Amino acid sequence: MSVVAMQETVDPRPFAASLLPIMGVVFVGFVVIGVAMPVLPLYVHDGLGFGTFVVGLVAGSQFAASLIARPWAGHYSDGRGAKRAVALGLLAASASGLLYLCSLLIRRDPEASVAVLLLGRAVLGGAESFIITAAVSWGLAIVDAQNTGKVIAWVGCAMFAAFAIGAPVGSALYAGFGFVAIALVTAVAPLAPLLLIAPLPAVVPVRHARLSFVNVFGKVWGPGLGSALGSVGFGAVTTFAALLFADRGWTQGWLAYTAYAVAFILARVFFSHAADKFGGAKVALFCVLIETAGQALMWLAARPELALIGAALTGFGFSLVYPGFGVEAVRRVPAQSRGLAMGAYTAFLDLAQGLASPALGLVAKGAGLNAVFLVSAITVLCAALVASWLIAYPVTIGGKPQ
Repeated sequence: MSVVAMQETVDPRPFAASLLPIMGVVFVGFVVIGVAMPVLPLYVHDGLGFGTFVVGLVAGSQFAASLIARPWAGHYSDGRGAKRAVALGLLAASASGLLYLCSLLIRRDPEASVAVLLLGRAVLGGAESFIITAAVSWGLAIVDAQNTGKVIAWVGCAMFAAFAIGAPVGSALYAGFGFVAIALVTAVAPLAPLLLIAPLPAVVPVRHARLSFVNVFGKVWGPGLGSALGSVGFGAVTTFAALLFADRGWTQGWLAYTAYAVAFILARVFFSHAADKFGGAKVALFCVLIETAGQALMWLAARPELALIGAALTGFGFSLVYPGFGVEAVRRVPAQSRGLAMGAYTAFLDLAQGLASPALGLVAKGAGLNAVFLVSAITVLCAALVASWLIAYPVTIGGKPQ
């Protein structure tokens, strides 16, 4: 049996020129996630009147849906082409904004409203899965294989730049016009990148032997587990930082998202080559320790400035955790299955976020908001054990020892 997969056609242009259009699409596509990050917890908690567990459930539903969509996104990207997969993701993101608007129409019934909001978040999760999985796979197909980590880092940089800009924009829109403005931006903004990708060349699919998702999953589970544990700090900041600031009486909680995202971007701009040069697992180990320190500082913070430094350290640390473990994942599969590999690898992150956000919500309910960051720090630290194991037992494509 066979399946089509993207043919490698290395772009002769410089690395940046080849990847910037794809990064632009990812940036615009992820602005819709960024604008909702700082305001969604506040809207669910204050606007609809639900507790921290439901806040975590609404936030986590996006990641749960992304988890379910990862295998489909990877297969679709490898088989039908990354360009088509990105377009499908953008259309789904726009549809999620329409569901947000429907949720607002029935706001007088909070239970029904939050149910439709959950559906909108789920659709957005599927859209995010298609956009980022296909964009990374697209980038890996058009640049030299020695830049694997750099591709993952740069595409992720575009994603978090969208978060950094989206957070203050979303806060301003929410303060001035309410959640309806967030819904409208979510419905309209994803349509613009469709014009950006129209002139871009698609990568031609070719036929290769079929690799099942189960087989690929078995090859990438180690790096995926490390990425999942390391991602909990990201979930803690994005879901609970604004509530922590509000609970402590600190203003401008959106600054935590921006501090996180700016540090994240700076680390990727200056150190995106590190995983390719020094080894993905080694870089992941170093950065996991930095992220752990950031979460611990947010737990202990008595002033907003310390919490912002903790958020920045978390962003700086997590910046290269994902590409570091990602390099380890990609090197374990043949080139024709990289889209599926990235889907399987990122599924671990989605699973972690889908479980961690509601779980951390229960921690906040029982022990207070600052305890969220202590639990997160301990969880992130466990990723260091995975990185150490990958360093001790390295493999190349096919799982053979180096």
